[in-house]
Amino acid sequence: MKHLKSIFRTAWMSIILSISIPLSAASDEPVLASMDSVEVTLLTCQPHEEIYSLYGHTALRINDLRTGQDWAFNYGVFNYKAPHFVLRFVFGLTDYELGVLPTKIFKKEYAHYKSQVTEQVLNLTNEEKMAIWQALYVNCLPENCVYRYNYFYDNCTTRARNMVESCINGHIQYESRTDYTPTYRQMVHDCTKGHPWAAWGNDFLLGIKADIETDMRQQEFLPNNLMYDFARARIIRSDGNSVPLVKETRTLVPPGVQIVEKDFPLTPNECAIALAIVSLLVFAYEWKKKQTLKWWDLLLMTCQGVMGIVLFLMLFSQHPTTSLNLQILLFNPLPFIYIYKVYRRQKTIYWHLLLVMIILFLVGSIWQDYAEGLVIVAYCLLIRYSSNIRHGKK
Repeated sequence: MKHLKSIFRTAWMSIILSISIPLSAASDEPVLASMDSVEVTLLTCQPHEEIYSLYGHTALRINDLRTGQDWAFNYGVFNYKAPHFVLRFVFGLTDYELGVLPTKIFKKEYAHYKSQVTEQVLNLTNEEKMAIWQALYVNCLPENCVYRYNYFYDNCTTRARNMVESCINGHIQYESRTDYTPTYRQMVHDCTKGHPWAAWGNDFLLGIKADIETDMRQQEFLPNNLMYDFARARIIRSDGNSVPLVKETRTLVPPGVQIVEKDFPLTPNECAIALAIVSLLVFAYEWKKKQTLKWWDLLLMTCQGVMGIVLFLMLFSQHPTTSLNLQILLFNPLPFIYIYKVYRRQKTIYWHLLLVMIILFLVGSIWQDYAEGLVIVAYCLLIRYSSNIRHGKK
């Protein structure tokens, strides 16, 4: 979720001025008593059609019913216009910020996108409310508001969860979910339904670690999962008393009718099937003419090599789930080493290496779910191996 910097700065300065006095006297009983009128809530926002919103969003709300001060604390502020933003995001070098703005503006934005926002009122003592308010205040300071974002492990949802947990006088006991053990990849697929190319991009970049079953805490990187767990959690206080973590759930922004934006008309599988048809037609033509079309080899090798460079670079990403990607067994920079010899139709071991890569790639699919259509692409490359070996012998 992003917000204009001018709004962010205005809201931040306002909140500093509005809470600096009560925070400085947080140990006074009158100040703690005033927290009776304060609600601390978890806001869970449903997705809309912007690509960055497909996974939902989480924020914390501090609402003083007595004074009317009402703020949304949002760990998802980023500047997508920053230099090399996409490249830095892919390599896990993106910095996000804690933004603060009036809740009415927060609500207005999600109402504009027709996205539902659910509010869970947390069952906190005055001391716990004050602790969260103080911690958020400290996080808002310029030297503290920026953090290194990681989609699975350190994002706007996990930050909100950790903030609540760290300020509880005791601990939060979550209800175990033995019937729900999805992988990271499966959870991402649930979020990208209706957006096949977004799903393809994720699957292409995610490695084998994304196919390991997750536990409840790992699943809470998604806003809806955290909302589900909060609704069933209990606070076990230091004195042994137990109370529900959420005392009330309500709809802050009702859902609306969203306009679904059209993706590319063909799915990745349909594009792969089209490639397979063209490959078979080229193979039939070569069989009849008793020669190979080097322009077709060069096109496939170039595409294979470019995709391979992307996966090779991802080995250096700070995202742990991209460090071991078995798709690199087939899509790697190796074709660029032999592309000149193939162009000149010189003798080369490339086609034998390609066969080895194809076999290893197909075997690797036992352990890793590949991006949609890539197995079909592997068989297209197998056709190229067969054609070149056949005509090479002749």
